[in-house]
Amino acid sequence: MTHQVEARRVDKYIQPVYPFEMTTQAKYPSQIKYIVGNEAAERFSFYGMRAILFVFMTDTLMMQKSEAGATYHLFVSAAYLLPLFGAWISDRFLGKYKTIILLSIVYCLGHATLAVWDNQQGMYIALALIAIGAGGIKPCVSAHVGDQFNKSNQSLLSKVFSLFYFSINFGAFFSTLLTPVLLKNYGPSVAFGVPGVLMALATVIFWMGRKQYVHVPPTGKTGQAGFMSIFLYALTHQSQKKAGKGFWSAALGRFTPAEVEGAVAASQIFKLFIFVSVFWALFDQQGSSWVEQAKQMDLGFMGWELQASQIQALNPIMVMALIPLFSYVIYPLIGRMGYEMTSLRRMVAGMLMAAFSFVIVAIMQVMLDGGTHLSVAWQFIPYLVITMSEVMVSISGLEFAYTQAPRAMKSTIMSFWLLTVFVGNLFTAWIMAINKFSGAGSFWFFAAMMFGVALIFTWAASRYKVRNYIESDLPIGDPSDAPSGMTPAPAAT
Repeated sequence: MTHQVEARRVDKYIQPVYPFEMTTQAKYPSQIKYIVGNEAAERFSFYGMRAILFVFMTDTLMMQKSEAGATYHLFVSAAYLLPLFGAWISDRFLGKYKTIILLSIVYCLGHATLAVWDNQQGMYIALALIAIGAGGIKPCVSAHVGDQFNKSNQSLLSKVFSLFYFSINFGAFFSTLLTPVLLKNYGPSVAFGVPGVLMALATVIFWMGRKQYVHVPPTGKTGQAGFMSIFLYALTHQSQKKAGKGFWSAALGRFTPAEVEGAVAASQIFKLFIFVSVFWALFDQQGSSWVEQAKQMDLGFMGWELQASQIQALNPIMVMALIPLFSYVIYPLIGRMGYEMTSLRRMVAGMLMAAFSFVIVAIMQVMLDGGTHLSVAWQFIPYLVITMSEVMVSISGLEFAYTQAPRAMKSTIMSFWLLTVFVGNLFTAWIMAINKFSGAGSFWFFAAMMFGVALIFTWAASRYKVRNYIESDLPIGDPSDAPSGMTPAPAAT
């Protein structure tokens, strides 16, 4: 059964009226350590491989920069399109745990292929396997984190997503520093092999927690309808819609009001997420156009000769520093000033910061094109700005996606969130492939586009009505034995 939390308006955004107060001291579920440990190792493998992918294509495989850039962003796009596949088999058939284990094996095979078959054909096959594995497990892992919480400890849900995101960047930081060195000194086999070993370790760590997890069953076992089945039925039965009730009313003859209300919630979230795609179109250029800019700069720093691809390590180390700063200092300080930093407000601010970061790199590119000698240390400034935007957009988006999703659609909504990365990178790949910009032109274009989209998102967010869902107490153990349950929760928006 689903519940909708009563809402009231505060300024332009909607805030929840909490239906109950916490009466006991909340504690983190003990099994969280396995999921967080798995995420740190898995992200080491993914970001380690991704950090050297562009350089591998241009320097080892001798691909053209435009072709390598387009291939890089197409791969990232695929890795964030395939969460739809992972969410579908998880929500409807296998459940999150079994889906994660199965696709992690595919993931490991991709890393192994990339390590032993270092030519262009082998790279394409390996990237396809990695995209299936990495993409397929992503919505399941993040939703699985939220499934471990219930009404006794839901107050910690916001903090655990910050911890979850911290673990991502912990793994990304060390891998981004290490793999470029391995590529330079030992070649592609070792450089790609080490992330493969870490992915195998991630799979083992996750498996170790199998007896402690809360296992939410797939809706194929509980009989609850998923988003796509409701959407397709409504689409093909528009003749049955109620007068004046809109698109979704056509599904009420086949599905319960609660199931249709859940599909409506999912569709409203998706409309907001469309705008977030532009943020990722900017953000993921740290692995392509920002690396190319670093190659044009003096890579010597404090006696060290850096690799251009190593500069990306600034992002995860900054994230680890900024998460506690924002969570415990900046957001509470703004709140004490009488302005609540909801998830949607954080996302708006983050989009504006992303636009500003591209203004900075555009100015630096103008200087480089004009013959000015710049140290790579100058990239610290745009990295700091775009990392601040990431903390505000990405963490808030993860939390928002989970809390706004009905139980039967949590992995699906997480896949919607990840789909924004797919769309953003697909757009960037297209821009690079057509190769219409020279010099700083591309940076100026993306900055202007992000600023305009941030304004549109502000308007759309002001019209969004908060819904809130969280899992009730579920048994621990075999995933095939878990019943379903829902309880309303304080909104994280």
